[in-house]
Amino acid sequence: MFKFQNNVRGGIMMTIDEKLNNKVYYHTLIAENEHLQSMKLLGDLYMEEHKKELSDLSYIRFSQGEVYFQHRDYEAAIFKWENIDNELEPWAKKNMADAYFELELLSTAEDIYQSIHTESDILKTEVLLQLFSLYVEQGKLERAVEVIKEAVILNPDYSEVTEIARSFFEEYQDWNNAVELAVNESVRTGNLQWYDILHTYVEQDKMMKMPPSDFNEVLHTLYKVDLIKFEALTVSFWKCYKNSEFYFSWLKEINHILLHKDGSKAHIWRELSELYHNTYFELIDGKYLIKELSHLIPNHLTNWLKLADSSQTLFAAASILAWSEIFTSGIEPEIINKAENLLKRAAGNGDSLEEGYLLFESIVHWAKKNGIELGKRFGWMVKELLDLNTHHVLLAGTDDRSKSNFIQAAIGKNSMHDLFSIPAIYKNNDTTEIIEISDEGFREINNLSEHSVHPQAIIEYRQPMSFLRDNEITFIHTPCMTGEYKFRNGVFQYLQLADSLLFILDSDELFSEKELEAALKIREKAPNLPIHFIVNNNDQEVIDQVSAQVHTYFPKVRILAISTSNFDLNSLSNFITEIKNNRNLEEERISKVHHYIRKTIKYLLERRVEMENSFIDSIKWNEEMVTKLNGAKNQLSDLEEEKIRTIKRAFRKMVDDMKLEVTEEIPSLMRGCSELITEDCDLGKIHLILNEEMNKRVQNYMDENVLPAIHYTFQNWIADAKVEFDQSQSFLNEMSAGFNDLYANEKIKLDCDFKLLDDWRRDADRMTRGAYQLEKMNILLRFTPSQFLLKSAGKLFNAIQQNKALILNKYKQYIENEDYSSVADTISRQLTQPFELFEKALDRDIHMFFDHPFSVLNEALDEASKEIEWNKESLREMRMNPETYRDPLTLFQLRLRQFEWMTKAGESLHQYQ
Repeated sequence: MFKFQNNVRGGIMMTIDEKLNNKVYYHTLIAENEHLQSMKLLGDLYMEEHKKELSDLSYIRFSQGEVYFQHRDYEAAIFKWENIDNELEPWAKKNMADAYFELELLSTAEDIYQSIHTESDILKTEVLLQLFSLYVEQGKLERAVEVIKEAVILNPDYSEVTEIARSFFEEYQDWNNAVELAVNESVRTGNLQWYDILHTYVEQDKMMKMPPSDFNEVLHTLYKVDLIKFEALTVSFWKCYKNSEFYFSWLKEINHILLHKDGSKAHIWRELSELYHNTYFELIDGKYLIKELSHLIPNHLTNWLKLADSSQTLFAAASILAWSEIFTSGIEPEIINKAENLLKRAAGNGDSLEEGYLLFESIVHWAKKNGIELGKRFGWMVKELLDLNTHHVLLAGTDDRSKSNFIQAAIGKNSMHDLFSIPAIYKNNDTTEIIEISDEGFREINNLSEHSVHPQAIIEYRQPMSFLRDNEITFIHTPCMTGEYKFRNGVFQYLQLADSLLFILDSDELFSEKELEAALKIREKAPNLPIHFIVNNNDQEVIDQVSAQVHTYFPKVRILAISTSNFDLNSLSNFITEIKNNRNLEEERISKVHHYIRKTIKYLLERRVEMENSFIDSIKWNEEMVTKLNGAKNQLSDLEEEKIRTIKRAFRKMVDDMKLEVTEEIPSLMRGCSELITEDCDLGKIHLILNEEMNKRVQNYMDENVLPAIHYTFQNWIADAKVEFDQSQSFLNEMSAGFNDLYANEKIKLDCDFKLLDDWRRDADRMTRGAYQLEKMNILLRFTPSQFLLKSAGKLFNAIQQNKALILNKYKQYIENEDYSSVADTISRQLTQPFELFEKALDRDIHMFFDHPFSVLNEALDEASKEIEWNKESLREMRMNPETYRDPLTLFQLRLRQFEWMTKAGESLHQYQ
């Protein structure tokens, strides 16, 4: 708990305010050494004053209250202070509030503290401190913060008020106020102790949520006071803000502060210089857009150059020149001039091969993130440049035989391959390996053939080769510069990989026109690559003639005359030593890495245009495909409807014909049963016999005539339907072929479901095979009037023989003349019922036949529509934010220019105009 304690200044003469504050005002009325009898002495003074005609007891009462308070008689003290109405009244109120505070009557104490009005800063401060203690006691921390901050503002030099505030803020982890207090006190007092406190807060990340502008004044002040502490505090701020939302704000503020400082050379800014270096390269590594950086970098570079120590000067100067070259405004001309002068005096060793390669790797990584693969072979060539222990010798020429003889003589026949159309690199190695290096990757191969090697690959031979080992070289073989390889891939792809080039002249036609043309083309493509010539001839006259011709076009080249029939390896070794001497291989390799970086950036910029055109072409192509696919769907729908009509019409005709035949034949069968009526018939049972016979004849007719005919007709209908389906499939096959030509692969297969015909055949067999079970009909047992009379007559007159012939004749006439159409209709309905159910399912069946083609077309339509939307969105983003692709490449180019400026350090530079 925070409770302010009064401090008695023992041995030092206190002011009246100090005595009032420490409740020893009574020492002004009695001697300090008589405090043991203070109550008695004050009582005596009180009685003496009381006797006076014009008495003023206020001072004595005030003093008595102080003594009571010291003896913890708080109620008596309050009583004494209540009636003080002179200039001591504010102090009396404050003392009363203190007494209530001691009695833990906090609300009363608070009211009295708040009622005090005074001009005394000491009293005001004491009241605020007591209120602070009271609010802490009550747990009212917000109010406690308010009053302690008010006390600091009012009287910061008052005894320990700032320490009380700091301790309180730290205990309750109110870091914003703690940091604010440290900042204000640092600026106000200039006391380094407060700067140290602030530094501690910063190192503990206690100011993360405070904007950097809050610290401008404290940094300005500290710069004047102590440069060492300024650098340390600035570095801590920098590290703290680095991963926060205020990082760019911090960079802006600190650069604004330092821009107007002289960057005193009396102090070596090692940590800040390193921070400026690291921050600059982090900012331009491609994560940020140029518009986010352009307002920061000029001041950042200006300050970096001002503060850079000896290890950073070259970096800072080269960075300024590179930035001012690409972004022509922002950095003052005098700063650019200063950077140029520094580079003139600097040694050109600031860049390294490794740093250039790391930049290349960064570009490759960025390209991969953006969906662009640069190829493994390309990366391999750049990485090969890092090995400074091996000199790369490229072998070129126009005659395969001459090159083959040279390589065979130098490294041995078993070390070379016979596929002269394939580039190869020969390396000394303890073990034997053959590696194919292509844009897709690396592949170890055993059986080498022209067809097994990727067309854009190079073969790496690793095996023991003493000549290469002893001379610390590798040979790079390229296809001869004739025919289809004349000015394509081969030599020109690997010129930047080579450190030297040996042009092997044709032994039959030394330095011919085609050899001259090839050599001049190489020099045009790689003007800095040293070219030397190998002459396969020992005739001095010929050698002199060739040398004169060669030196006409290549005056500084070396020429080695050597015969492959009597090959002198020592001469070749000496020749290679000469071409390697006086070469700064690292510097040359750095230049080559920079070449590859420039080539990569150029390619990626061109790829941007290609990607945009690709999106446009894809949108157009897919829109055309959508139109074609919709047209195909409409054609398919028309085809389906046509086949449904044709097949259903044929089926309906088959059923109708069957029905017609049955309804015509059944009555004849019924009437034919009259032949069964003879004189022997039992008139009482004749109708039953006839009914049975009629049903039997109908059943036989169905089994023996109708069903076989229907089966045959049904099969013919299925065969006709198959013809229709085959025509449809043929049409769809042509449609599929047309689409697949457009897609350039077998994407569309509009196969119909011919299993439907098998289902129909099973249904046909089920409906037309075996006995047809008709329901037994009551043909003559129905109660029509005529039937009833005939039946009754038969029963009534059965016994009357003379009437039997008459009755039988009547029966016969009835059977022959009866209308059996209703019976025929009933039978035909029974027969055709399953066929009509089958007919109702034909629409669904034929839809199922065409279902797969519809699904394929719908999927293709959906895919094309999604492709259109994706490409449109990609194109929109590309056009809306072109800087997201362009800016990182510009920054990569900036870093490359910075490296190039560093390699030029020490050279004569043009003065900035």
